[in-house]
Amino acid sequence: MTAEKRVRSEPKPGEPVPDLLPDRPTLKSVADVAADCKACDLYKRGTQTVFGEGPKRATLMLVGEQPGDAEDLAGHPFVGPAGKLLDRALEQAGINREAVYVTNVVKHFKWEPRGKRRIHAKPNAGEISACRPWLETEIALIRPRALVCLGATAAQALLGKSFKVSKQRGEFVPSSLAPLVMATVHPSSILRAPDDESRRAEMDRFVADLKKIAKELPREPGRSERRQTSKIARE
Repeated sequence: MTAEKRVRSEPKPGEPVPDLLPDRPTLKSVADVAADCKACDLYKRGTQTVFGEGPKRATLMLVGEQPGDAEDLAGHPFVGPAGKLLDRALEQAGINREAVYVTNVVKHFKWEPRGKRRIHAKPNAGEISACRPWLETEIALIRPRALVCLGATAAQALLGKSFKVSKQRGEFVPSSLAPLVMATVHPSSILRAPDDESRRAEMDRFVADLKKIAKELPREPGRSERRQTSKIARE
């Protein structure tokens, strides 16, 4: 047993993800093993694996492309500028951020140097394929009621290469992934809008997409409401 654990904690370069998965996976055990993943070459450049985070029985799962610079350094998904914008959009849509599970198709940051900066580079099909079993395991463990793909890479990885976010965003599409499945833009695209007016318009569209999901989900109490409920219970 000790030898088996040692082998699993130190995967060999190129060792496929299915060979690393625990026999009885939990989110914690899978995340622990993923921390040492070397299934593709992205581990050589990323600071660390950035696994998904959120409640183990989340009703809503959001799937992006990959961690960015801030996420790579922090080790947590959606904590950079795009993540902060996502937090605001979820709040405006009436979705409790603490009740959402957030993750990415690819768990390592792929980047190119530009001076002293690390600039995002799109993962290729091989990198996405190598990492996909992690995401499939997350979905199987959480079994969300609703799954939202954020951006074209996530949508095409999960819904097929022919899927076009530009044409099908905000629409519920049939899928075995979850009872409710939708794709919309990645919040980083809103940050790249050319001016304030464009950013406001894109933010409004993004929030509108999230509101469609919110209408189909059971209402989760926010932090202030939970504090009030806890206070009443103590009195």
